[in-house]
Amino acid sequence: MRRAHTVQEIRAAEAALMATLPDGTLMDRAATGLAHHVADLLGSCYGRTVRLLVGSGDNGGDALYAGAALARRGCRVEVRALSETPHPAGLAALRAAGGRVLAAGEPGRRPDLVLDAVVGIGGRPGLRPDAVAALAEVAGVPVVAVDVPSGVGVDTGELDGPHVVADVTVTFGTHRVCHLVDPAAAACGPVHVVELGGPGDLPLPPSAVTALQAADVARLLPRPGGTDHKYSRGVVGVRAGSARYPGAGLLCVAGAASGLAGMVRYVGDDTVADRVREQHPEVVGAGRVQAWAVGSGTDAAARRTLEEARADDVPLVVDADALAHVTDFGGPLASSVVLTPHAGELASMLGASRDAVEARPLEHARRAAAAYGAVVLLKGRRTLVADRDGDVRVSASGTPWLATAGAGDVLTGLIGALLAAGLAPYDAASVGAWLHGSAATLASGGGPLVAGEVALAVPAAVRALAD
Repeated sequence: MRRAHTVQEIRAAEAALMATLPDGTLMDRAATGLAHHVADLLGSCYGRTVRLLVGSGDNGGDALYAGAALARRGCRVEVRALSETPHPAGLAALRAAGGRVLAAGEPGRRPDLVLDAVVGIGGRPGLRPDAVAALAEVAGVPVVAVDVPSGVGVDTGELDGPHVVADVTVTFGTHRVCHLVDPAAAACGPVHVVELGGPGDLPLPPSAVTALQAADVARLLPRPGGTDHKYSRGVVGVRAGSARYPGAGLLCVAGAASGLAGMVRYVGDDTVADRVREQHPEVVGAGRVQAWAVGSGTDAAARRTLEEARADDVPLVVDADALAHVTDFGGPLASSVVLTPHAGELASMLGASRDAVEARPLEHARRAAAAYGAVVLLKGRRTLVADRDGDVRVSASGTPWLATAGAGDVLTGLIGALLAAGLAPYDAASVGAWLHGSAATLASGGGPLVAGEVALAVPAAVRALAD
């Protein structure tokens, strides 16, 4: 599992570790790891030019010591100082290794790679004009961000003003929230973590923002045992689709019927029910269920279908049209409810603008989970699953081709199946989001796909977890 920590948590943990080590050891470890990553990216150091954009913080020291190591390996290292007081010991080490500081106005050579160390984890969103100008000098050159891309909201994942867009980010000890949460995560590129000690050496607390990896999904995924039968594996009910939107019902059923639960029941519009029976002969009609998937394409019947599903007092996943009615019956909701809005739907639920939700998704997902007393899955490039206690899981699986009509209906059915199979709502939503993205990647193969193909690829995504 990837764990992201706040600036305060990281600083406290690093201070505790530094107290047990000789002076400078932690920065030396960070700089050495950073230099190795840069050298790997360059392929060969000899004759290559690296530009360091350096402010006054400790990440500037990391970059200067890494620059010294690169200079000793044959790189031409030039520094554009964006502070009158760059790290003095790091600067001395760089100069001793043959690196040089560019004078004001001196253009320097066109670099092969840029190290962004303008501001570190103590920085605020946005950049000063001199930093913007320094970046403009090297436009088009690959950028490696040291710790975080300068100018992003480290603890929030928010953007506000100019910021670095990195090709790669090299960070230290643990992930920062901005590495996982959009929109800042999109500015990080792939993130590499340099270990600052052995396992457990950095005394970090449990993290509130995490991201499941394949091994975590494999551990959480319900799997049948030798004595299981269709009822013990869970029965999921689907109330979705309408005469106006029959496809939504079919796709929600397809997600539910991907094999993760023992049985699927469909209750809804007769026309949709006929098509469900044609396409999914294993799906049956009304009866007892362990969870409901409700709302996708239910149109004018959304309130009634939600009310009927609530009456069974089983876990629910609520999507689309039904989201507008979740508070019609008094709130907050039960903790066994999963809400699956996109940014526009969440904006309506919170009385906010869509732009505000997209600019601050972490804040709004947490706010909705607390306000509604439910698990909230906010769909996006980085889908967020927020529990009402403030914990958030980020799902980074998937492909841009997944932005296609009906994909959310499949996800609703998939989460419903996981709820019926016995997963807690927070786990069902986060495992469902990960599997949904993984299935889309398999179905896409790098090209376009439609939502129905995502549902068909879920079994392959599950099989891949065992490889």
